[in-house]
Amino acid sequence: MQIAERTVASFHYTLTSPDGQVIDSSRGREPLPYLHGVGQIVPGLEKAMAGRMAGDTFQVVVPPAEGYGESNPEMLQAVPRAAFPQGIEIQPGMQFEAQGPMGPITVVVREVAEDSITIDANHPLAGMPLHFDIEIVEVREATVEEVLHGHVHGPGGHHHG
Repeated sequence: MQIAERTVASFHYTLTSPDGQVIDSSRGREPLPYLHGVGQIVPGLEKAMAGRMAGDTFQVVVPPAEGYGESNPEMLQAVPRAAFPQGIEIQPGMQFEAQGPMGPITVVVREVAEDSITIDANHPLAGMPLHFDIEIVEVREATVEEVLHGHVHGPGGHHHG
């Protein structure tokens, strides 16, 4: 069976940065299941999955526009040093969780000055081409309930309510 609308595909992935650093991987864990066609995975990867079958392995490079978006300079913001926990040496590259308008967001420290710290609220992978190494483990038809709810129901089924 091919991956298409109303199918659930389970896959293993390894995501690396352009310089080969592993960012995330499902190896050693359960494969990741997703309902195809509803935007549960980045658009560029979903496009590359269409028509694949269980047992397929492939590599795909997803450009930023089809991944986590381009880096938006308006998401950079200088914050007073006092807004950060005291007693911690803040360094560029550190990540903190902050409250955004839609709930918690991850911000990355870009610059540290004496009394202010520049943070970046872009997705940590924004602006980066995503290198995926994919192995399709299983493809099955989605249940009616999964299609209606727009997500995969795990073994034993999830109950809403």
